[in-house]
Amino acid sequence: MKNTKGKKITIIISIIILILIIATFSGYYYVKSQLEPKNEESKEKITVEIPAGSSISDIATILEDKKVINNASIFSFYVKYNNDTNLKAGNYELSPAMNTDQIVTKMQEGKTLAPAKLIVPEGYTLDQIADRIVQYQPKLKKADVLKTMDDPDFVASMIKAYPETVTNDVLNKSIKHPLEGYLYPATYTFKGSDVSAETIITEMVKATDINIAKYREELTKQKMSVHKFLTMSSIIEKEATANVDRKMIASVFYNRLAKDMRLQTDPTVLYALGEHKSKTTYKDLEVDSPYNTYRNKGLPPGPISNSGETSMEAALYPEKSDYLYFLANTKTGKVYFSKTLEEHNKLKEEHITKNN
Repeated sequence: MKNTKGKKITIIISIIILILIIATFSGYYYVKSQLEPKNEESKEKITVEIPAGSSISDIATILEDKKVINNASIFSFYVKYNNDTNLKAGNYELSPAMNTDQIVTKMQEGKTLAPAKLIVPEGYTLDQIADRIVQYQPKLKKADVLKTMDDPDFVASMIKAYPETVTNDVLNKSIKHPLEGYLYPATYTFKGSDVSAETIITEMVKATDINIAKYREELTKQKMSVHKFLTMSSIIEKEATANVDRKMIASVFYNRLAKDMRLQTDPTVLYALGEHKSKTTYKDLEVDSPYNTYRNKGLPPGPISNSGETSMEAALYPEKSDYLYFLANTKTGKVYFSKTLEEHNKLKEEHITKNN
């Protein structure tokens, strides 16, 4: 009897082992097949845009949606498992005939297509704009573009060409980058495939000059320099979300300045640090920089990014309010305004702390 039971157990174990072996091999071959070309015979060329800041999962989803790979989950796991995570953003020409390793290699090498247009979004810093420029003109190197932006002779030529907009205020020694905030957010096109950094940057400064022209009369009336105007509008740009009234945010900043209070705005701290972070720490707030509005009163020495028309309008025509504080719920995008620190802390506890 015991012998029969022992044989049954042995048979069951053998069957289980066999099933596991079959499952393992089946899984292996399935995964292997998903890493092979989606269509080895395909002659199709597919343009794929990978936005800056995309995660591996984001990239995998984009590639699957574009029908370049078989399975986003397996692609993502494979890339992470092999530690091939340094995939570069940009526009790529890919094919369903490429296997996973070929796609990964191409994206690691950054063999991108030059986009047809140079798109500079609102709220971009010079560093981010330089990234866009080298994507648009792959022959250029980012270090050289940044060097051109800060070159004293080039900056002097911009002051000479656009004296009403680019003034000697940009030469303040406390400023990190003289032309920060002066490169207008817009879509640009240039003729030819070999456009210099000087030509591109000049066109952006020219666009700022043209767009500020409509505000000159009001700037004179308010006795506000272009530099202060662009500095304030850049802070509003970086603080605002899509759902908020920028003119109300502007009112908070102007109210604080009128009461000789520090602006205490996180984007200026992050600009001082030269980092992009979702949250600032108490240690970050201690950074020794003229841009740190937690330590210094008044506006920072210059803009911290470019700014769009909505933020410019807000800087020039703020709402009238008694608000001195505001905070944003990063999950919902909603902004809460308050008149006192006590009210501000209460809102912070209610809408921020409890939800984290």
